Amino acid sequence: MENLVTIERFILENQPEYAVGDFTYLLYDIALAAKAISAKANRAGLIDILGRAGTSNVQGEQQQKLDIYADQVIRRLCDHTGRLCVMASEENESIIPIPEKYPKGRYVLVYDPLDGSSNIDANVGTGTIFGIFRCKDWETRGRLEDCLQPGRDLVAAGYVLYGTSTLLVYSTGSGVHGFTLDPQLGEFLLSHKAIMLPAQPKYYSVNHGYQSKWSVSIQKYVRWLQGRDGSTFGLSERYIGSLVADFHRNLLDGGVFFYPALDHKPAGKLRLLYEAAPLAFLIKQAGGYASDGERAILDITPTSLHQRVPLFIGDRKLVEQVEYFNRRER
Repeated sequence: MENLVTIERFILENQPEYAVGDFTYLLYDIALAAKAISAKANRAGLIDILGRAGTSNVQGEQQQKLDIYADQVIRRLCDHTGRLCVMASEENESIIPIPEKYPKGRYVLVYDPLDGSSNIDANVGTGTIFGIFRCKDWETRGRLEDCLQPGRDLVAAGYVLYGTSTLLVYSTGSGVHGFTLDPQLGEFLLSHKAIMLPAQPKYYSVNHGYQSKWSVSIQKYVRWLQGRDGSTFGLSERYIGSLVADFHRNLLDGGVFFYPALDHKPAGKLRLLYEAAPLAFLIKQAGGYASDGERAILDITPTSLHQRVPLFIGDRKLVEQVEYFNRRER
């Protein structure tokens, strides 16, 4: 029988020495939350989990029922374990403190409970994105400042893709590893070890519906990706509209995803803390790079929980090229 490696076994056997203990079990808590969310997502249409919840999140976006469920599952599985000192979620305006009746740990969890939730009713892949920091100061742990750290200070990050199968991908700074949920065993099993971006990229991913609102430099960049204006690339376009799904495809097949600044959204759309920074941490471990078009995403220190940024992420040479175009147009 083929040797099966569960995510629990892999985490226990592959964490750095400093991470043994609470950090190891925190990662497994997140895997457990992913199982619960996956179970609901896979029954969408059979249970009352589709559609809008009739509420809006802090960004003013319409919340889906599964948005709220995913947020509550992650919070309730992690708020009482003594492993965290504070959490922050895309769905909540302020930080999520640990209830006073529970002990506080040393770690900080930031997360987007359900990326791509507008696609739920169309049965398109969605995902969860998470990042883990250490608290900045043990004596004062649990403050906003513990969440507002640059991506370079992450100790772990990952995502869960709820698609044709449920896949959890994470890194603790020593490679990127993927685990597929076996529904019969109810376990995440190692399926993608030490993922690295391919040497030859295949795709670029962007919403061409906003092309008229791109800057001149982004217009030129896209023509370069397409193999026009003297470029030798000629990449194919693939765009799903679900960040986790687009990122995962490009991670495996090679390419670049980007959501640039727009005329009506000069600060960008994607959230630095919950989306851009965790994925930037992952892509670096896979040999890639993430930028806001001018500087590394990992170097940006958030000034607010829901700060937005333009994002270019994937193959290093492709992302560095957009920085070149932007510098040239200044």
